[in-house]
Amino acid sequence: MAIKKIMIVDDSPTERHILSRILVRKGYQTILAENGARAIAIAKETCPDLVLMDIVMPDVNGFQAIRMFLRDQVLRVIPIIICSTKGQEIDKIWGMRQGAKDYVVKPIVAEELLQKIARFDTPD
Repeated sequence: MAIKKIMIVDDSPTERHILSRILVRKGYQTILAENGARAIAIAKETCPDLVLMDIVMPDVNGFQAIRMFLRDQVLRVIPIIICSTKGQEIDKIWGMRQGAKDYVVKPIVAEELLQKIARFDTPD
């Protein structure tokens, strides 16, 4: 599936802005959510092609949100890449066990992130 719309889920307005600028410059449309609960609601309305998910957020954290995505019949097919400051190996393992398809440690290196997104970006 061609990746056109990417949802950015992060409680930091600065992180959402930085990620959005990287993606928009590469031609992606971005959808923003400030926490996991909002991400679920917005994803049901907008059907993003891919999700970039922070872990440490108030209310519904990233791990909880990933599990919620996977329990939903429509949302479960959307690939999720974790973007987090939690860079320990155990965090990465746990994130992948929750259902994430990849993991990027902040601060984000634009080229690394774009390469990971490109793995899911196949022509229609």
